[in-house]
Amino acid sequence: MINHHLGAEVVMRAFAHHFGDDEELWGVCGLLHDMDWEYTKDNPSEHTKKAAEILRAQNIDEVIIHAVQAHHPSASGVEPSNLMEKCLYTTEELTGLMIACALVQPDKKLASVKPESVLKKLKTKGFARGVNRDIVNQAPEVLGMPMEQVIQISLSAMQGIAEKIGL
Repeated sequence: MINHHLGAEVVMRAFAHHFGDDEELWGVCGLLHDMDWEYTKDNPSEHTKKAAEILRAQNIDEVIIHAVQAHHPSASGVEPSNLMEKCLYTTEELTGLMIACALVQPDKKLASVKPESVLKKLKTKGFARGVNRDIVNQAPEVLGMPMEQVIQISLSAMQGIAEKIGL
C-alpha cells in the first residue's frame, strides 16, 4: 500500500505540474487517498468514510477531505467535481497497472516499462485484474488528453520514484 500511496502522490504532482496547479495540494490528496484502507478493506462500502473521520479530527482542510472521498464515489457518495478530484479518480488505479507492468519485466524495473506496453496491458482484461479499467478509461475525456499522454505523464512520474519503491 505504501508504494501505491507514493505512486498516487507523484502522479498527482505530475498532473498538477502539467495543468499549472498546486503540486503540493494535489500530491497530498494522492498520498492520503487510501489512508483508511487497512480499516476498510473488508468492508469497501466504508472506504473513504473512515479517512474523512480521521482527517476531520485532525482539522485537515475540507478540500483534501472532499478529494479523498471523491476518489471512491460508490462508497462515499461524493462525486469528483473538479479537475484535481477527477484526476485522482481516474489515475490512481493506473499506478497499480504500471507496477504490475514492471513486475513482469525480466529486470522487474519501471525503467523497462514503455507507455505502449502499459496501453496494451490496459486493454488486456486478464492482466492486473484488480485494476478498474472502466475508471482508468475515463481519463482521456476527464483530463482532455489522449490515453497515451495520460500514461506517459503517469509512467514518467512513477519512474522518477522507482528506486524509492524498489522498482
